[in-house]
Formats: sequence, structure tokens, C-alpha cells
Amino acid sequence: MQIFSPNFEIRNIQIGLNFKPIIIAEVAQAHDGSLGFAHSFIDIASESGADAIKFQTHIADAESTLDEPFRVKFSKQDSSRYAYWKRMEFSFNEWLGLYKHALEKNLIFLSSPFSFEAIDLLTKLDIPAWKIASGEVMNYPFLDKISETKKPILISSGMSSYAEIDNVMGYLKKLEIKDVGLFQCTTKYPTPLNEIGLNVMKNFNFKYKCPVGLSDHSGDIIPAIMSMVYGASMIEVHIALNSMQFGPDTKSSLNPNQLKELCRARDIIYTIKNNDVDKDIMSRNLESVSNLFGRSIALKSPQKKGTVLTKDMLTLKKPSGGIPPNEIDKLVGKKLNKDVSHCYLLRTTDLANN
Repeated sequence: MQIFSPNFEIRNIQIGLNFKPIIIAEVAQAHDGSLGFAHSFIDIASESGADAIKFQTHIADAESTLDEPFRVKFSKQDSSRYAYWKRMEFSFNEWLGLYKHALEKNLIFLSSPFSFEAIDLLTKLDIPAWKIASGEVMNYPFLDKISETKKPILISSGMSSYAEIDNVMGYLKKLEIKDVGLFQCTTKYPTPLNEIGLNVMKNFNFKYKCPVGLSDHSGDIIPAIMSMVYGASMIEVHIALNSMQFGPDTKSSLNPNQLKELCRARDIIYTIKNNDVDKDIMSRNLESVSNLFGRSIALKSPQKKGTVLTKDMLTLKKPSGGIPPNEIDKLVGKKLNKDVSHCYLLRTTDLANN
């Protein structure tokens, strides 16, 4: 029995193996606490052709303490990780403005919550689906609260073993959540190419029969492009203005031009994968082109009336439509009934009846 849905819908976009893969532009902390930058990333995602914009909703008092260490010691302005999260906060009205902006740009708005208070805030926004960050996969109280909304749940597996993923998928089954998407992810910034793990997506899909995808931190578009060949229905990539931008994840991110190129590649791959070609039908459709590229028998040099043809007098020239190449041996010994130029194809009317 199919436990999880093989495809589901988020904001009128179908997600599943037989549909065009969705591309999620993950802003994370690239906005650096600037509401203006956050809005700019929505415009960038829209203009690039992405389907969704994703943020992270951090509420410092609800999420962190002064004991939390920096994952990457990058900031010279934040005295602690807590202070950094505090600087990353937006008010409800600011989040509402971002949400509305995304809708105006026809983007799915997503944000990963990192506290119960963040879940409450995002619930008020009526976000269409939940993205569970790699560090929250085993946070079952989170899943309990989120499951009450009956929205699709997208899970990153960046730090999880197969056993842990099996446990969380079993837990979602108990919660009667059927619309689940599962991302292969490696929590390294940037992720080395030999640790991308596209094979894991296949394992996920085989075991759980749900839409799978890649949440990529490589900073390169090639892994995301390859993931579509491996059956990715969802692709999440970090975005930044450029790799030198301030922030912990910018070297793991795509710039706007790379995001645009990834979206273009997605459209091309989807078109190719979903349009099988019948060689016989195509051959008939290309008959006029075939005539241009094909060849017929012609003379190498002009010959006089009465000349008996030898094989070394004959050659093959464009176009087709004259005497076909496979009849060249049949012409040996034939006599010309008139002077014949080498500038035109040889015709049967040029030959005497023997």
C-alpha cells in the first residue's frame, strides 16, 4: 500500500516524478538582517524563473541562548550566535510584507521555523508547506505542532542516518501526514562534490515512494542539474548576490546568473525527458532536409556522348533525388547517349538503352 503521496500540490504547482521539478531559492541568512535585501532576493528569484523563495524564521529569545557557539566564526559585529539571530529577526508585519511580495511575484513563499513561536508566526501567514531544516528532523514536538496544519512537509536529511530518516518517516505516517517531500542533503558549506550523494535520492524514492529532491550547498549548478536526471522533483539551492558577500553560507550559494541558468537548464531537461521521438515519423518529417544532405551519383569530370562508364569516372555528390549511391556498380559499362556535364547529377535519361 502506498503510504505517502507520489505527488502533491503546493500553491497549484504539482510536485512529483512526472511533473517539472520545482526550484526553491533559499535565502537563509543572505539578507543579513536587511529587509530591503530580503525583498531584493524575492525579485531575483522571480526574474530567474524559480518557483519558490525560502527564508528561515529565527526568533532569538525562543531559539537560542548565550551558550550557542557560532557554526562558522565569520561575524565581527555580532558578539554571540544569539546576537546574530537577534539581528536576523523580522517582525510579523515585515514577514507579512515579504509573504505578499512573493505572492505578487507568483512565487511560493516558504520559511523554515526554528522555534514553536516561529511556527505560530508562519501559521498566521498561512504558508502553503513546511520546510524542516536538517537540524530539526528529530524534533518530534515540532512535527506534532506542524502536522496540525495538514500542510505538506518537506524534510532535509543533511545530518540524518538512514535509520533516523526511517524513524521520522514512520512518525509522520503515525501522524497521518501523506504529503511528504524528502531532500537528500549534506550539511557541509560548501559541500564537496564527492559528498553530494545523488544516489541517496534514489534510495529514498524506492523506499518511501514520495517526491524526492536535492538540497544543495555546493555553490555550483552542476549537482542540481544532475539531480534532475536522477529523478529530483524538488531542488533547493542557496542564493546570494555573489560568493564574496558577507555571511556564513555565501560560498555555498548560487549567484543570480547561476540561478537563472539552473532554471533554464531545468526547463530544457524537462522538455527533453518528456518528449519521446519516433524515428520513423521523424524521418518522414525530415525528408526535405534529407534530400539536402543526401547524395546521388555524378560524374567526376565531363564526358562525351558514347563514353562507356567505368567506376573511376563516378562519384557521389549532393543532393539526393538522383540515381542513389547503392546503384553505382550497376552503372559500370553503361554508355552515355549525349554529352554530360559533371556539374549536374547523372540521370537515367543520360544513359543509352543497352
